[in-house]
Amino acid sequence: MNTDDTPAAAPSVGPGFTQHTWVRAQRRPKRVLYLSSPIGLGHARRDVAIARELRAHHPDLQIDWLAEHPVTRVLADAGETVHPASRWLANESAHVEDESAEHDLHAFQAIRRMDEILVNNFMVFNDVVEDTYYDLVIGDEAWDVDYFLHENPELKRFGFAWMTDFVGWLPMPSGGDREAALTADYNAEMLEQRARYRRLRDRSIFVGNPGDVVDESFGPGLPGIREWTEEHFDFAGYVTGFTPPGPDEVARARARLGYSADDVLCLVTVGGSGVGDALLHRVMDAVPLARRRRPDLKFLVVTGPRIDPSSLPRRTGARVRGYVPDLYLNLAACDVAVVQSGLTTCMELTAAQRPFLYVPLRNHFEQNFHVRRRLDNYDAGRYTPYEEASDPDALADAIVKEVSRESQYRPVESDGAARAASMLAELL
Repeated sequence: MNTDDTPAAAPSVGPGFTQHTWVRAQRRPKRVLYLSSPIGLGHARRDVAIARELRAHHPDLQIDWLAEHPVTRVLADAGETVHPASRWLANESAHVEDESAEHDLHAFQAIRRMDEILVNNFMVFNDVVEDTYYDLVIGDEAWDVDYFLHENPELKRFGFAWMTDFVGWLPMPSGGDREAALTADYNAEMLEQRARYRRLRDRSIFVGNPGDVVDESFGPGLPGIREWTEEHFDFAGYVTGFTPPGPDEVARARARLGYSADDVLCLVTVGGSGVGDALLHRVMDAVPLARRRRPDLKFLVVTGPRIDPSSLPRRTGARVRGYVPDLYLNLAACDVAVVQSGLTTCMELTAAQRPFLYVPLRNHFEQNFHVRRRLDNYDAGRYTPYEEASDPDALADAIVKEVSRESQYRPVESDGAARAASMLAELL
């Protein structure tokens, strides 16, 4: 049995890390290297919330972020420290935007075509952890680091925690048999890696609950995704990073935005990447039609950090803004929303009990399967295929109809960041 003066057993961190080194490490402030996926802004928002909770466990904790734009924009607003080596990272968001067409992103194929980026970014990461000792590396969907560490386990010299909000590559019907075989092969490789090196991840955290996991198979002859995830992950619940604002806070947010209680506000946002440009244009086409049906309807269109607001046409009754900090407050202040199917935006609207239309990117397996499964689990939002949203009359009708819909979603937990941080704190 350990006493207060006897350290617990050292974590499994590789052959270069001795017991003497570990005991010495207990006498200095802990250091964490945080990796947050740059595909959109949702990971950054939840990771900042988790980092704040983690500091409650270790007040002298030093956190460095190895991050790309647009994550760095969120980190700057939060006063976080971005590691200088971040400038050597190849930008994943730019690659995803290059792979997209009109509201169409074949996410699985885009990942398959970004090997050069992933290799580059892993090498940058490896240089950083060779140069500086970190007690813990947290990878929020840092696919490059997780994959290459499993391929080269001798490179692990730190505690490693993996976080994700989905498990399993799934084929799109348009990909046919070939894509079904490829996704099954990718899944089988991941399952084999995890079976061979179970101790490489010191913790695997699913951002959500078991019911949020798709009830599908990894592929022919492979286990069910939900069953396997329940066996291999800890569940933190969803991480919003905020308590849903009350009526007074919502009223203040509307006033700051310049809207009165009599205005009917439709907020439109497509997240932090630049692949939502087409949807924004379709909404702008629908603005005059929707306002003919409801003259009190006004629009606030948020382009995010990677789309130029001046690229959108101007419409009476519609204001256009770029990057908006604390977007969740604006979402809570709206009467209806039109969004791309980014998980964070959809779950922020769900937590605020706001009616919304969500329009998944065509051929984006995560938005069409994983996110839709989660929203169905919360009875939240109205699924709207892009074919419907691209018809201005149909989109105007849907917006006006959704305004009057009463939202009775399943409540979203507000303690997910604290629960995830407690799991991570055990590794320090």
